[in-house]
Amino acid sequence: MNTGKRWFIACGLAAACALAFAAEQTAAQAAATKTAASKLVKDGVVIDFEALPLEGTELMEGMLSEVRFKVTDERTGAPVRGNRPAAWLDAGANLQAQAGGAQRECVQKIGLYLKGAVGIRPLVDMNGYYLLVMNRDASITVIDPMVSMAGRTSTLTSVQLKGPPIDWVNNGDLKRLYVSMPSVGQVAVVDTESFKVVADIAAGTDPTRVVLQPDGRYLWVGNNPRDGKDGGVTVIDVRDQKVVMSATTGRGHHEIALSSDSRTAFVTNRDEGTVSVFDTGTLKKTKDIKVGAVPLSVAYSALSRAAYVSNGKDGTITVIDGSKLETVKTIQAKPGLGPLRFTADGRWGMVVNTPEGVVHVIDPGSNEIIHSPKVQEQPFQVSYTQGFAYVRSLGSERVSMINLGSLGVGKEPIVQSFAAGSYAPKMGGDLPLADAVVAGLGEAAAFVVSPADNATYFYMEGMNAPMSSYPSRGKFARAVTVVDRSLRETEPGVFSGRFRMPAAGHFDVALSLEQPRLVHCFSTDAKVNPALEVLRQRVGVEYLPQARMFKPKDVANVRFRIIEGTGEPKAGLKDVIVRYFLVPASAPKDVIAKETSEGVYEVPVEVAEAGAYYVYVSVPSLKLGFNDSGFFSVMARPDPAAAAAPAVPAAPTAAPAKVKPAKPAKPVKQG
Repeated sequence: MNTGKRWFIACGLAAACALAFAAEQTAAQAAATKTAASKLVKDGVVIDFEALPLEGTELMEGMLSEVRFKVTDERTGAPVRGNRPAAWLDAGANLQAQAGGAQRECVQKIGLYLKGAVGIRPLVDMNGYYLLVMNRDASITVIDPMVSMAGRTSTLTSVQLKGPPIDWVNNGDLKRLYVSMPSVGQVAVVDTESFKVVADIAAGTDPTRVVLQPDGRYLWVGNNPRDGKDGGVTVIDVRDQKVVMSATTGRGHHEIALSSDSRTAFVTNRDEGTVSVFDTGTLKKTKDIKVGAVPLSVAYSALSRAAYVSNGKDGTITVIDGSKLETVKTIQAKPGLGPLRFTADGRWGMVVNTPEGVVHVIDPGSNEIIHSPKVQEQPFQVSYTQGFAYVRSLGSERVSMINLGSLGVGKEPIVQSFAAGSYAPKMGGDLPLADAVVAGLGEAAAFVVSPADNATYFYMEGMNAPMSSYPSRGKFARAVTVVDRSLRETEPGVFSGRFRMPAAGHFDVALSLEQPRLVHCFSTDAKVNPALEVLRQRVGVEYLPQARMFKPKDVANVRFRIIEGTGEPKAGLKDVIVRYFLVPASAPKDVIAKETSEGVYEVPVEVAEAGAYYVYVSVPSLKLGFNDSGFFSVMARPDPAAAAAPAVPAAPTAAPAKVKPAKPAKPVKQG
């Protein structure tokens, strides 16, 4: 899967490339053993390069690897500080019959990377990010958007949790992801370098919303007891991963906002109609402020230094002065208000009105609603990139985009939209608190999860449609976030980056420095991974989006592709056998599928009576058995209305007799 994304690196790196083009450089090549190492001495600095395996004993395709660059002063040996290095890994190549050919080819490729040339990308870009997808079960899928392993998937790894997640927050400084798991009463701490769970912290009863202070000191966790008793908040010191405060604040769901200076926390109590205010220095509750019947959301504006609370029943936004901790204004709108969020600079606030299908734009300078543009049906989330607000709606597959540059008194907001999938999010079942849309780091783009389509879409701003997608095979995608994967200074003058080796062969490892400005290409080798070699030869089944709900005695025409290890559909097969039966047990029927278009096969499945039918595929000529791929399910219901409802395409999963699905977390209703 090729995203075709454009990456924008600082102009200082472009200058480094220009200098590299002007100078002849000598390639330093190292033989690949268990590690690969080499050294460059140039312009008064010494750069020691090392590539080593983090899994297994050798550098090998598909295995977790690490590169390290140690930058020291040639004369004193002291670490060279203040650098912002960039690095890439790509297939090694030489320009024949040219002195210094390997170096020249390498730096020329870097020049193309920096220009953002469409379709010209390195195999590994250590200046980007990983994509994390929250699943409905107790897991998180980690995707490397720039690498396709064995031509089939960009999945880097999977993080297994103790319970289904519902919300998360990323601490980039500590390389930690905090994930709430209500069913087990804990918050999981995930290391975003190794993608391993390093701790599970008891976080009170039914922990749901998680918010990190701007200064990164405390993690605030909302507790929503399912028995209706008073809930509150739990506060965790992220330095030692210990609970430092638990407080009861009132009944109902709790949303949390922190002041920009991290001194004050605002906690809503939905069923009490109040906001509890805490001093983060003393971790003591300062006061409770009445804000209306049903406070559903709270957000803080750094510009006005005030907290804003949306009230779903009254249709009001209460403005609380961040210093005086008093209500200074109540903004009137219509009932149905929901989630509220401000831009990073606090300039604009947006609150959705779900039943009205509009987004109210708040100017914190005047504390007035200045725009109420119409968006797709039933908006429920707002996320931001630098230039746009993305509004996700329950009732439509289309994502609304509000141009932030078009906002202001006397202006007309520009609203656009694009389709992220084929089905509305509400058709995907349980939804978490975590965002379904996240900005791509360092670029004018966003990732959007479509729960009903079970895929994550990459959208580049200015395009009419998403450029690519990442299907969640065997999982049910619910939310998305990103993790910065750029080189990290692990000790003074030492920079490292981790990635999965994308293939076997000889590679250039390019490093660009700002101080001094230079580009140099080291080299390393990776061996063939026998396990991936087997995977490349495998054949799978890909079920196409289609209806799944029918009435008894209907015929369901099930369509699918047979996919080779390369990811290409296999055409011209004459022995594609489909077996289906009524669950839990009935006499199976075998039918030969017909090829309706190149690589696409179809078979009629007779749903004679009400119930669920499982469909399996076998291709003897390709040695693909019924149990070697996922199954597809269709449902027959006697209710005509239920049968007429559009359906969600099933993702291939393991056979039901072998896998017991995890119980999904219940969504937290916010109004």
